[in-house]
Amino acid sequence: MSQITTEHGAAGAGQAPRAPRILYRGALAKDAADQAEVFHHAVMQGATAHYGLAERQAWAAALPREACAWAARQALFTTLVATCDGRCVGFLELDIPRGRIVTLYVWPSLARRGIGSTLLVHAERLLLEHGVGRARIDASLMLADGLVRRGWRDLGEEWVERGGERLCRHRLEKSLVAVET
Repeated sequence: MSQITTEHGAAGAGQAPRAPRILYRGALAKDAADQAEVFHHAVMQGATAHYGLAERQAWAAALPREACAWAARQALFTTLVATCDGRCVGFLELDIPRGRIVTLYVWPSLARRGIGSTLLVHAERLLLEHGVGRARIDASLMLADGLVRRGWRDLGEEWVERGGERLCRHRLEKSLVAVET
């Protein structure tokens, strides 16, 4: 994936400060430690409105907080990252052959600014480029409603067990259509 810049830069004299500049690209091994932190904080802080403390602790413990584990996941999945000042602030893991978005996480203080949506756009484009016409995701309660508003179809809820806790999520899918740009 080529590097794409969204237009968020430093403000000039007399201008209001703008949001940080976000770049999107394929993940590098150096992003793995940041991915671990993004995941942990997105779950522990970002999901507070949808899941209790015990649920979030079990969810966060389901994946290691070590860079080596996330670097290994980069070998398993096509991983796209959003970076700010060279640091990963959001990421998406994609299983292209199965048309499945495995994970999507954004640093909590940067949530609701379009970072996750932009990562999804890049993922959908990659899937189309590989001849995949339908995307699937198992979305947390935090993510599901927003995806439905963006055209994803809700196939129903399911419950998964993480560390002895039952967590609700929604199975979603979306038919992909090529858009000329």
